[in-house]
Amino acid sequence: MNRRHIAYLACTTAVLAAGLGAAPAVGHHPTLHRVQPGQSIQKAVDAAEPGDTVLLAPGTYRQSVTITTSDITLRGHGANHTVLMPAKTAKGACAKAGNGICVSGTDKKPLKDVGVRSLTVRGFAKNGLWATGTEGLKVRYVTAEKNGQWGIAEERSVHSVISYNLTRNNGDAGLFVANTVDTEEGARDARKTVVRYNKTEGNRVGVTVRRLRNLRVTHNEATGNCAGVFVVGDESKPRAGHLDVKYNSVHANNKYCPKTPRLPYLQGSGIVLTGVEKTVVAYNRVDNNKGASPLSGGIVLFKSLVGTPSEHNKIRDNLVTGNSPADLANRDTAKTNTFSRNTCTLSEPAGLC
Repeated sequence: MNRRHIAYLACTTAVLAAGLGAAPAVGHHPTLHRVQPGQSIQKAVDAAEPGDTVLLAPGTYRQSVTITTSDITLRGHGANHTVLMPAKTAKGACAKAGNGICVSGTDKKPLKDVGVRSLTVRGFAKNGLWATGTEGLKVRYVTAEKNGQWGIAEERSVHSVISYNLTRNNGDAGLFVANTVDTEEGARDARKTVVRYNKTEGNRVGVTVRRLRNLRVTHNEATGNCAGVFVVGDESKPRAGHLDVKYNSVHANNKYCPKTPRLPYLQGSGIVLTGVEKTVVAYNRVDNNKGASPLSGGIVLFKSLVGTPSEHNKIRDNLVTGNSPADLANRDTAKTNTFSRNTCTLSEPAGLC
């Protein structure tokens, strides 16, 4: 071996030694935490690290759970097999607030990439699933039923995917997404949050989108509610809007709900826009929603409760039939909303079909 080869080997050895001088830290391997009925879900969630899954065996769990760790998944064995219900004695902040599952982050430190899927949350005094301060939350194949307020709800959250869920017989909205529920502020950018392929029935409102921007509501079915889809804004800045409501089936939402301090009584409302801007409502099938409320009808534009008009919205390419008192109803004061290529029979005022 000549000197040049020796020098080369010495150099190579030195480089490898520098790169491998210390053994690399061993990364966390995703762990499956199994929970059986009668065991604590909270204990398993608290032990989970990012990347882990907490798997609930079939059965009924009378407890609530709070998730505060990013990138973990809470998963059941299917909504028909894994059920969370309230405990007789509430323990922990989530349970004491009347919620089943709480996914809790903050504006400054959002909880990222949490998943909840394949289970039922039933009979909680307030919300089945409540999320705040999240990024990339995924809620899939969850049944939320007979909860006092909302079935599945979130605020202060971005990049969410709420899909393939069933929400029924909840006190207010089956699905509720909002900017924030405890302060008055302008609409937030939901950063391409998607509400899709859900079924919602027997609630006060099927889907409520309140004071948000940059969100899609697509391919959902809403039936048997007092109102199918509500998109709500007001005078706050930035305004609610820049939303898509497309490819939904909204039919026979004819349940009666009494008036509240904020809304008249509800019955027979399909898709309602109130106080929002630059929203596209297209390719929906809206039929047989019948009532006599100021918000009744197939697709309804209505100024907000504080008098803010809905502006620059496009209502197009929808099939809207059998609704009463009208298939399309423009009860707003703005002149910038457009109706085009809709298939319908009756409109208010005439000429929108």
